[in-house]
Amino acid sequence: MRSRSLQRTTWIWVFLLPTVVLYGLYTLYPIVASYWYSLVEWNGFDSGQKFVGLSNYRAVFTDPLFWNSFKVTLIFMLLVVPARVLLTLLVAIILNSPKLPLIGVLRSAFFIPVVTTTAIIGVVMRFVLDPGTGPVNSILTKFGVTGVDFLGDQHLALPTAAVLYIWKFFGVTMIYWLAALQTIPHDLYEAARIDGAGTWQLFRYITLPMLKPFLVIITVLTVEETFHNFDLMYTLTGGGPYFHTEIIEIYIYRWAFGASIPQLGQASAAAVIFGLLVAVVGAVQLWAVYASRRAKGTRR
Repeated sequence: MRSRSLQRTTWIWVFLLPTVVLYGLYTLYPIVASYWYSLVEWNGFDSGQKFVGLSNYRAVFTDPLFWNSFKVTLIFMLLVVPARVLLTLLVAIILNSPKLPLIGVLRSAFFIPVVTTTAIIGVVMRFVLDPGTGPVNSILTKFGVTGVDFLGDQHLALPTAAVLYIWKFFGVTMIYWLAALQTIPHDLYEAARIDGAGTWQLFRYITLPMLKPFLVIITVLTVEETFHNFDLMYTLTGGGPYFHTEIIEIYIYRWAFGASIPQLGQASAAAVIFGLLVAVVGAVQLWAVYASRRAKGTRR
């Protein structure tokens, strides 16, 4: 019996080995290496690496463009998160109605942009929003508005990218809310309707209270997802105009690959700082999951 259990465990590890090796090579090793690179001065081409300690971190913290990218990342998050969470909640409530015709088609329509490659959307939208020949400006011209440079204007570029990001990942947050709505017993709605409750009363006194534990989780998940939007932002604006859309990920990319002399040490230091920021958000997410489960247990 013991030998059979040992044999089964051995085969489990044999099948897991390719995944473990690939995960170690392409996930764990780059993370560990980035910590080392953040302590050295290296351009990525020379064989020699000069240990400089915390100099790269001082360079990052004293670089105004880093703090600009930090500010842009936070502003982008503030533009995206409330819209994604609230708008998707309203749409999910509508699509959760069993009486709605073509409900499957409508849900699929909202989810199609999610499965579309983000970089392709960025490239296509650059042509769609082109101030000279783009179809959006062609339509605006008929209303007397001409030459709107959505991606080249420093005041419009970031809000435009935020709108496209919301549209691209709208279906993900909508699915979260649909899953949360499925946990609400229909008996509560039926009992409330018998007592004469209307649509607003059902939403205010049943739907919202039952969704409160999920609100924290979905909001934290959306915040964490918003930090990872390099592909869309880079293909849309490349961080321009004048660094007004340069998020932290583009800042890291610029120092690592976009500079005439790459500075992998400074890029790695910025990446470590960014990783710590994401780790803090992850810790908040774990706390949110724990708090929501505790709230559900108390409610029962």
